[in-house]
Amino acid sequence: QVQLVESGGGLVQAGGSLRLSCAASGRTFSRYVMGWFRQAPGKEREFVAVVVWSTGTAYYAESVKGRFTISRDGAKNTVYLQMNSLKPEDTAVYYCAAKRSYYSDNHETYEYWGQGTQVTVSS
Repeated sequence: QVQLVESGGGLVQAGGSLRLSCAASGRTFSRYVMGWFRQAPGKEREFVAVVVWSTGTAYYAESVKGRFTISRDGAKNTVYLQMNSLKPEDTAVYYCAAKRSYYSDNHETYEYWGQGTQVTVSS
């Protein structure tokens, strides 16, 4: 059974930085796509960034390009999301997610989810 455990959320001022971590277990992830979605109150869950585990190819939402960087550490089975130049509109619960095979920005196609970590950016 795949388990995803997020950490690293918190409260930060606008312009600040946070790094989220997602520790994965229960499977070999070489054929997986893993990444991050977020959900703000009253809004739908939205794509943030994902990485193809085998190649390291990363995909980003337009709203975070140039500010967020996703990476993975194979030895630790961990995916990171470095978030810089944070804005109040980045405030949301951030979820780690994983799926087999191909990249998708549709959250409904992801099979495994973490419990979420709150990120709050104050103005």
